Amino acid sequence: MQPSTVLNAFQQAAAVLSLAAVLLVVIMVPAGWAQNASSVPSAPSAQMPVQRAVPSSSQPFDVQVYAKPRSHFPDPIGPYTARRVEQPNLANTPRIDQFMRNGKLYISMNDAIALALENNLDIAIARYNLNIADTDIWRAKAGSSILGVNSGVVQNTPGGGVGGLGTQVGSGQGGTSVAAGGAGAGAGGLVGSTLGSGPVITSFDPILTGTLQFDRQEINCNSPFCGTSQNTTTGNFAYTQGFQWGTNMTVGFNNTRITSNNAFNAFTPALNSSFQFKLTQHLLQGFGFTPNNRFIRIAKNNREISDVAFRLQITSTVDQIENMYWDLVYAYENVRVQKEQLTFAQKTLSDNQKQVEIGTLAPIEVVRAQSTVASNQQTLTLALTNLELQQLLMKNALSRTLVDPALADAEVIPTSTMELSEQEAVVPTQDLVNDALSHRPELAEARINLSNTDISNKAIRSALLPSLDLFAYYGGAGLGGNSNPFYICAQEPAFCTPGATTFTGPPSVSYGSALNQLINSTAPDKGLGVNLNIPIRNRAAQATQVRSEFEYRQAQLRIQQIENQVRIEVRSAQFGVQQNRASVASAQAAVDLARQSLDAEQKKYKLGASTSTLVLQNQAAMTQAEVTLVSAKALYEKAEVELDRAIGLLLDHAGILIADAERGQVTHTPNIPHVAERPAGQLTPANVQQ
Repeated sequence: MQPSTVLNAFQQAAAVLSLAAVLLVVIMVPAGWAQNASSVPSAPSAQMPVQRAVPSSSQPFDVQVYAKPRSHFPDPIGPYTARRVEQPNLANTPRIDQFMRNGKLYISMNDAIALALENNLDIAIARYNLNIADTDIWRAKAGSSILGVNSGVVQNTPGGGVGGLGTQVGSGQGGTSVAAGGAGAGAGGLVGSTLGSGPVITSFDPILTGTLQFDRQEINCNSPFCGTSQNTTTGNFAYTQGFQWGTNMTVGFNNTRITSNNAFNAFTPALNSSFQFKLTQHLLQGFGFTPNNRFIRIAKNNREISDVAFRLQITSTVDQIENMYWDLVYAYENVRVQKEQLTFAQKTLSDNQKQVEIGTLAPIEVVRAQSTVASNQQTLTLALTNLELQQLLMKNALSRTLVDPALADAEVIPTSTMELSEQEAVVPTQDLVNDALSHRPELAEARINLSNTDISNKAIRSALLPSLDLFAYYGGAGLGGNSNPFYICAQEPAFCTPGATTFTGPPSVSYGSALNQLINSTAPDKGLGVNLNIPIRNRAAQATQVRSEFEYRQAQLRIQQIENQVRIEVRSAQFGVQQNRASVASAQAAVDLARQSLDAEQKKYKLGASTSTLVLQNQAAMTQAEVTLVSAKALYEKAEVELDRAIGLLLDHAGILIADAERGQVTHTPNIPHVAERPAGQLTPANVQQ
């Protein structure tokens, strides 16, 4: 082969490499521009436009959209382009418009729960944690460490209240990261945890690296055996990948083209190619699946924790909405009572003024009556403002925004009434406790966290061992290029004829022949060996391993502590139901007594044996007794809700589907027990709670 042919072949190969690099840049740069364009905010304007969101009924939240990463097929550059998560939908669902009539919002308890599942912002914030947990699984399957998930309850909606363990709410997002570990809490707050510690993991995702370099070097030569210039073209590529059983693979492919005016080089230009295939297997530290797939197993457990935490979020929010609903019912009743008391005080003042005019009553009684009217007027004002506040809190809890003036100014009319069974169901306390131990989300989270700690501890024990790696490799090298006539003459003068214009000698070697040398054992490079690394005192690994054991024991005690708390909560909730049931019975007896007293006083008034003031006093007493009865019933309903929450069956008893809450679209209307609906003809603001 002629030297020019060899040179052209290598130049063509270099041109192909250059073209590949240019194409890669051309493909990736627009993707980078797209990422920058989507991430760089636009210049602020003098007045920001109002966001117009599409109603969520047509765009329910789909958890599966971001459940998996992009692959190279069908989009080759998909894994290298940013994915845009749509902005949160701030429009209220159309369901809320179904309950608006004549500028008033008529809602039952079931309607309130359905609206909360679709619109409540606490639930909307917690909903993103499901996809966040999915991204941790992506990272773990790639061999990266995990970032942890949020398992706390988001409770930034004011109003109502949630009892028991559900009140453990953090700032903003609520709770702490699972990856931080729950056992390492001290007087100064959360501290670092050993969860996830262990041997270093090589990326499970293949990594391809490449270097393309052009270099020209001018040499200050002070010897007759060196050249004064050298041009070097380098094209090196490497492929690395780790595997879950502790094996690492590396493949390297290196190419160099050197052009030099050194007369003592055998080839100019010279072509050097080499490759090496190397496998490394951990034998002690990092051996097997246990330490290498720990992040994957922990991430999958954390995804399960996210599901459990989301159920806890729904439970807490539903509990809160039910309490707010009964607070609103009580606020209406309180306004009615205060109005009746004010009417009675005004009637008394009018009667006293007439008696003073005719001289049958001292003037000081008018002053006393005026003071009573002023005091009752203040009490009524407080009751009215509290009613407006309860309506505002309810609308805020059931909507995403109050920008709509029609909703912001609407009265909220509760249409559900409290309904008590004639006989209270008697369920053995131990059965309730067993239900709680099986269904409480807090216990499920603690048990999964204990499993995560156990997974981490096994990996940490592996990190305690010395590092012993077995490696084996096979490679080859190839040499080619155009023969250097000066080198040939220096080495073999017989090839050179004095005065001749051509030289005869060893033929030039093409690039293809040089590549063939890599695999035909012309210049093989193979070997087998071990790498040993023994830390003499190994104190850091010992400390981590012992600490991980302590954290595991702490987690075990934490489960026992939660179980004890659950038992107490169940018994306390059961006592609350019994106590409030007795309060209802007592209030009902008081209403019966007040009604009979009013009937008796009215009969006496007709016979002239009583006064109108006494009749009004008995009327007010009966009204107060009725309000006390309504309040006792509301507390009883809250106690029933708390018992359902304590045993972990609040959602099951209400027929609430977690899938509806995940999508933010209710397909199955909840059915809260112990709640009845008023007939439509009785629904007016004046008599809705009478």
